[in-house]
Order: sequence, then structure tokens, then C-alpha cells
Amino acid sequence: MKTPALSAIAFSATTLLLSAAAMAETKTRTITFENEGATLSGTLYLPSDFQAGTKLPGVVVTGAWTSVEEQMPREYAEEMVERGFAAFTFDFRGWGKSGDLPGNIRFKEDPQAKISDLKSAFAAVAQAPEVDAGRINGLGICASAGYMVDAVSGNPLVQRVGRVAPWLQNQTIVEAVYGGASGVEMLRGLASAAAEKPGGVIIPAAGPAGAEGVLMPIGGYYFEPARGAIPAYDNKWNNLSWESWLTYFPANHAPALDKPLAVIHSEAAAIPDGVRAFLKAYKGEAVMTWLNGIDQFSFYDREDAVDAAANAVATHFGS
Repeated sequence: MKTPALSAIAFSATTLLLSAAAMAETKTRTITFENEGATLSGTLYLPSDFQAGTKLPGVVVTGAWTSVEEQMPREYAEEMVERGFAAFTFDFRGWGKSGDLPGNIRFKEDPQAKISDLKSAFAAVAQAPEVDAGRINGLGICASAGYMVDAVSGNPLVQRVGRVAPWLQNQTIVEAVYGGASGVEMLRGLASAAAEKPGGVIIPAAGPAGAEGVLMPIGGYYFEPARGAIPAYDNKWNNLSWESWLTYFPANHAPALDKPLAVIHSEAAAIPDGVRAFLKAYKGEAVMTWLNGIDQFSFYDREDAVDAAANAVATHFGS
């Protein structure tokens, strides 16, 4: 890896406003596209004063696991429009408004399926008359930061990639997060049991702190209606996901990336060791921005964190 440009930004603990309060004015249009026999639904965000015939640099924005396009992807799409981009968000197969995965499966966190969907999304955006097909970028948040890298590596449609609060796991990190080798095997056992049921086994994705039978029993972003618990959110998880999720190691995928990279993360957010492992093996151009004291969920909607991340990504895409 080339020595990355590093910066650290500190924030006041009193700055807790949501960036939704200051969203850019935009106009939108729905774009649907096909992938592997399913129809996917997405939204192209444009400046409110956009004039037909203009072509803007584009960015495809994707979010955290279990998310739909109206959550953090929309948050960042609005920010990118404010900075001069046409931004595209969409629902992956099996989530939100998009069609099912094969076998009528929904709510499965399937990295390979999402990578495939992302490649089709880039192809759809390249055909949009509002977008300059020679200036398309990818922005992945949390879990989809890994999917994004795999979708853009070797992809001639994409020029640059940005990752915000990336969840980049390898086998060591997976075992540390999910209770060691025995914990991982137990969860993979849930996937095996779910595979015996038509459609799998679906549980709530988010719940209050300490809830049982919930993927994320921690409250916070996905459980708060003023944040991520919006009507569009499915709030579901299919236990079929565990097999594909626990065997997906994007922290190891740096050698394949052939695009300039910007990463925005924090030591207070999720698994920063995954970022370090990735950057150690990455041979390309990297810009790394560490934000001080920002937890994972704050990257999704806290005004100061979102603004700083969007600025860093926009600067990188404009280089």
C-alpha cells in the first residue's frame, strides 16, 4: 500500500443534531433494473435545479446490513447531491421494494448476491442520461463497504471508491465478534436449520437492549423511529444469512482493488482492526480519515459525522 494520507477530526460531544434536519434540496426519479431474473428498485437523486441535458459525476451509495435505501444510503445521497453529484441508491434483492432472491428468499444478508446487484446497479447508472458515464464512483457504508470493493474491483464503469465506517472482517475478527470458533459454528448451525424451512427462518433484526430472539438487541439507530426505524425498514433477518455472512472476509480482499480508495472511520466505531488489515495489504492510492469519538451508528445520521465523511469522500471523488 502507498502510505495513506491521514487526518483526524475531533467533534464536540454536544453536536448531536441529525443531518436530516439540514438535507439538501433534491429531486428524484425512480430507476428499476434487472439482475438474475429479479427487478430491483432504486432512486436517482439530483439537485433541485438540475437542467435536462446536464451530466453530473455519479455515485452509487449503499448501506449497512439489513438496511433499505431510505436509511443511511439516502442520508449520504442527499449529501453527495449537495456536493455536485448525481447519487443513486437502491434496495438489494430480498429487501425493501426489490424482488426476491432465488427460491423466493427474502431478508438474507448474502454478500455474493449483493455484490452481483451492485454490479448491475453500476451498469444501470451508466445508462442514466443525467450521469457522466466516465465519472462514476462507489460509496459503501458499514457492511456494504466490503461488497462495494468487490463490485468495483476490475469494473471499468467505476473510477473511485469510498468507504464510511466500513465493517471489514476476516476469520480472526469474525471469531472475536461472534463468540470464538464455537460461537461461529453455533450460528452456522442456525443457518443449516433455517435451510430446512421454506423461505428460511426470519427473526426481528432490531430490538430494545436485552431483547431475546433478535439479531441486534441493542436499541439505538435501527430501533428508534426518529433514526433508522422508519416505515420503509423491513426490520427482518433471515437466519439463512449466517452461513454466507460468517464466511465472507472482505478484510482480505485488498489485493484485488484497482481503484483509488478513501476510508473514513473511527477508533470508537466497529472493528477498526479490519481497516488496518485491509490497508496493510492494499497496493493502491489510499486516503484515510480517522474521526475522533464517533461510534458506528453516528456515522449513519449524526450531522457532524455525516458532513465530515461526505466532505472527505467528495474530495476524493473529485481528485
